[in-house]
Amino acid sequence: MAASLNIIESGWQYLITHFSDFQLACLGSFILHESVFFLSGLPFIYLERRGYLSKYKIQTKNNTPSAQERCIIRLLLYHFCVNLPVMICSYPVFKFMGMRSSLPLPSWKVVLTQIIFYFILEDFVFYWGHRVLHTKWLYQHVHSIHHEYATPFGLTSEYAHPAEILFLGFATIFGPALTGPHLFTLWLWMVLRVLETVEAHCGYHFPWSPSNFIPLYGGADFHDYHHRLLYTKSGNYSSTFVYMDWIFGTDKGYRKLKALKSCETEGDSKEM
Repeated sequence: MAASLNIIESGWQYLITHFSDFQLACLGSFILHESVFFLSGLPFIYLERRGYLSKYKIQTKNNTPSAQERCIIRLLLYHFCVNLPVMICSYPVFKFMGMRSSLPLPSWKVVLTQIIFYFILEDFVFYWGHRVLHTKWLYQHVHSIHHEYATPFGLTSEYAHPAEILFLGFATIFGPALTGPHLFTLWLWMVLRVLETVEAHCGYHFPWSPSNFIPLYGGADFHDYHHRLLYTKSGNYSSTFVYMDWIFGTDKGYRKLKALKSCETEGDSKEM
């Protein structure tokens, strides 16, 4: 543990020696986001096109290559014209709230506590923001862009109207903006959040999917249901963990469907 920490600190020392706080917090965050997002999301396009692991695919329908390419082009436009400017403009706020990049790195106890807090707060804020986006006017004029892909794949997780990127993006940065974390913690939070949302939109439910092991974790099966239904009846508005949907009963349709499928599976097993 100590050896791995020394390696991380040595790498971090190199970064803060060769780059300014602004460069790391803005350009470094952007590069890290793009790398994690596309490296985790592009393989699902390959799987869908080649038909590999199709038995784990939630929907039988596939997206056309042109639809996938359109998504990628628009994502690059949104990322450079919306995400990057937001990172640059929010830098003074994070600095004012106490964000730092200097050594020593925060303890793992501090990092873990802050990450858990960010997940809880993000789930709460995202849930209500997402529900608001499913009201008639906002859905038709804003959120319907994200739902153009009724059969989602990993990269569609960030395919949205610029107004929605700002609106729901607030849920992700609200926690860090409140606490002014170390940049290392902010990067770790961003990586985890990107991996989670890509997995939730990947369109596959594998035996090793996190929802099979982590209590209350939504995952791809939970969110895929949300994309398949009409906006007024979809439910499943949660981000990472599903406790908000459970509390307010907005996952009843999904739970009924799961119960029905479970009964059908048991019936088939008895017949055999």
